[in-house]
Amino acid sequence: MQRMVGLVRRCVDDYHMIEPGETVAVGVSGGKDSLLLLTLLHALSEYHPAQFHVAAFTVDMGFEGMDFSPVEDYCKKLGVPYYTTKTEIAKIVFDWRKEQNPCSMCAKMRRGALNNLILEHGVTKVALGHHYDDAVETFLMSLLYEGRISCFEPVTHLDRTGVTQIRPMLYIAEKSAVSMAKKLELPVVKSTCPADKNTKREETKQLIAALSKTYPDLKTKVFGAMQRLPLPQWGVDDLRRRPLPEVE
Repeated sequence: MQRMVGLVRRCVDDYHMIEPGETVAVGVSGGKDSLLLLTLLHALSEYHPAQFHVAAFTVDMGFEGMDFSPVEDYCKKLGVPYYTTKTEIAKIVFDWRKEQNPCSMCAKMRRGALNNLILEHGVTKVALGHHYDDAVETFLMSLLYEGRISCFEPVTHLDRTGVTQIRPMLYIAEKSAVSMAKKLELPVVKSTCPADKNTKREETKQLIAALSKTYPDLKTKVFGAMQRLPLPQWGVDDLRRRPLPEVE
């Protein structure tokens, strides 16, 4: 736990993610990644010199069978404010529009609803639970499916809304996140989305797993390339004079 909080702190400091005294919204979907991010950021907020505050926000997409009350109870245990909004995103994407590739539209609508929710509560910075593996997968998905070299940014400022998105778990691998979520017994809410585990991202994940058997350091090299090139906003000060973060 201490080591993971340290990796989050290094990512936050490397990319200057958090300003002193501000409130950081954590987008909590109920999955292991967002719950772990909430846990680690809350722990970091207790001693980081920026003295920032954490609040949790959930967009209820309208999928049947997803109960967020355990998440609310967990936030009470941490002493973190928790806010939710109910939407009909699931119905719009799957029932009304019958999208063949629903993930892109679903993500845009969910992100828009989340931004609106945090702005209603006077918060303009939101932390998202993307980790190390997500970054590598997104880079390869852009290359393979779109024919371009791209990835989401560690820090993204949205001019239209004034919201800034940060991704403090980029130095934590998915394997470590899964292990820590189990150890902490986080109240993970199982997704009932019909597209879950049946996406281009899942295809890319399987491709990376297959290639990694022959090239064990594949993910490390891809992640390092994004920082060294660098992709927009991925550059880190003095990267050449120190090793990449330790990722398990």
